[in-house]
Amino acid sequence: MKDFDKLLEKYAELVVKVGVNIQPGQVLIVQSPLETVQFTRLIVSKAYEAGAKYVQVEWDDEMISRIRYEKAPDNSFEYYPKWQADMMEQLAEGGGALLHIKVPDPMLLKGVDGAKVSTAVKAAAMAREKFQGYIRTNKVSWSLIKAPTQAWANKVFADLPESERIDAMWEAVFLMNRVGNDDPVAAWQEHIGNLKQRQNYMNNKRYKRLHYRAPGTDLKVELPEGHLWLGGGDHNEAGVYFVANMPTEEIYSMPHRTGVNGTVTSTLPLNLNGRLVEGIQLTFKDGKVTDYQAKSGREHLTSLLATDEGASFLGEIALVPHDSPISRLNRIFYNTGVDENASCHFALGSSYPVNIEGGTKLSKQELLAKGANVSLTHVDFMIGSTELDIDGELEDGTIEPVFRKGNWA
Repeated sequence: MKDFDKLLEKYAELVVKVGVNIQPGQVLIVQSPLETVQFTRLIVSKAYEAGAKYVQVEWDDEMISRIRYEKAPDNSFEYYPKWQADMMEQLAEGGGALLHIKVPDPMLLKGVDGAKVSTAVKAAAMAREKFQGYIRTNKVSWSLIKAPTQAWANKVFADLPESERIDAMWEAVFLMNRVGNDDPVAAWQEHIGNLKQRQNYMNNKRYKRLHYRAPGTDLKVELPEGHLWLGGGDHNEAGVYFVANMPTEEIYSMPHRTGVNGTVTSTLPLNLNGRLVEGIQLTFKDGKVTDYQAKSGREHLTSLLATDEGASFLGEIALVPHDSPISRLNRIFYNTGVDENASCHFALGSSYPVNIEGGTKLSKQELLAKGANVSLTHVDFMIGSTELDIDGELEDGTIEPVFRKGNWA
């Protein structure tokens, strides 16, 4: 690829300066697949240039996860190391930052006993509940970013010769992150400004509920009093602006926990901890999933909904125009962090307390009382298409178009 090294360096600078927005004296943890070592070294270099006090790299090899599921005794899956959870809590409490290159292999756990995976995922969620609370309330700067691995490229670009797939994936990652611009940091600042305009528009409207309609979807979603739309990035507890997902094209808010009624059908496959679930259809009554189907992987959906009481309720609604840079690539990426930014989506599980006025200062019980959902899990699934229409209902009953044919009305 022409100018690859230059683009890679620009991308590393972008995720450090815009993603986690490292400040002088901060500690940074980078979670990285073994395959992205060149990119990770550049991130470490850029972080120190930005004034980081210390950068810790946590290397990840997905095959080691697979080996555990195949070889470990059954009691292994209920275990999660407390020291690992403690380390992340200490990072947050000390004002550190987290940068995670998150690119799970969509086929990693094919054929693995789903009960083992569900047990391990729940054990990790329970052990990391305090840290996830810090993440959901933006106590610290955190950013989830993308970089190609062979397994991911093989799935997404299966139509290309294997030797071309990684290059094609890098091109896609650079494009969706605006890295090709002369000044990617300035391009992102402009993009965030555009998302803020959408966010302010929706916050000024104060819609009482949204009505989603598309093939297989007829769903009414009530919004709680004091709900807030957010988009682009947010400020951490110290007032530093960061962008939690790169790429990002969404503005998002929280639905009222008990105010969701009707049926919704997914439009893209869901990569659920290395297991694919396709063709999801969920039926809600008073907020709770009362019936669910999937064309494939229904058993994985079953274990997700069984995580805890809150896993059967929605925690997030997000609006993404179909006409976005990722959508225009016309690919399924089998990666929630990418696909959710090509499509309107919902999330089962926990709400983000930042999406309601004063939410970061509220206890779990106070959040529930205001209509927020509380859960150990948070899983996005995509529902957007060129056939999606969304109406907004104002307090006085007036109905207004919000989306038409997948784009802002």
